[in-house]
Amino acid sequence: MSRYKLTIEYDGGPFCGWQRQDDVQSVQGVLEAAAAALDEAEVLVYGAGRTDAGVHALGQVAHLDLRKNLRSDTVRDGLNHHLRPHPVCILDAALVADDFHARFDATRRTYLYRLIDRRPPLTLERDRVWRVPQVLDADAMHNAAQGLVGKHDFSTFRDAGCQAKSPVKTLDMIRVMRCGPEVHVSCHALSFLHRQVRSIVGSLVEVGRGQWTQSDFIAAFHACDRQACGPVAPAGGLYLESVEYPA
Repeated sequence: MSRYKLTIEYDGGPFCGWQRQDDVQSVQGVLEAAAAALDEAEVLVYGAGRTDAGVHALGQVAHLDLRKNLRSDTVRDGLNHHLRPHPVCILDAALVADDFHARFDATRRTYLYRLIDRRPPLTLERDRVWRVPQVLDADAMHNAAQGLVGKHDFSTFRDAGCQAKSPVKTLDMIRVMRCGPEVHVSCHALSFLHRQVRSIVGSLVEVGRGQWTQSDFIAAFHACDRQACGPVAPAGGLYLESVEYPA
């Protein structure tokens, strides 16, 4: 058996999310079907993180074991062949040690959330960026967000269905910046709670729209109460941007 690390890009729109589920289409499911066709045997794929329905990936990471001893570029190209016509692409495949694990060996995950503050509706970027019809104050959003950096109880920004044992997480970095016509929110952490990023972004948008002050945002955060959270941002604007590992 040979173990390969995969770097994966996908459009989350057609999928129920990353995780394999019965009777619905998942990213993990179509990857395992493609791998089985390539290896001519059942193959399990293990991802670095579980993205929700509609959430995209620019650099999701996974690993799998194949019976065939194939070159890395052959694995990449073969999987991409069998993945068609699904909007999933293997950007890179690399042979790794047998004890490498995509989830447990990860040291940092980066999520990107894309917003655009324009009045006209979206055409080309629909379901890939959240359109907010009011002008957003990106600087105010960034300043408010800095209160989240560090180790905290993130109960306010934790989905009611979250299965994590504790609401305490360490957020290494969060940055809000204007990028041309868009506003981007970038977050770095070892791991995240279920819908944590989308919950944070939804509340930050209230600051950007002038509906909340920075003090309002921090008070909601410190309430450690899900009821204090603002509207949860739509899934389509969120991207798993990258996953990092020890050198």
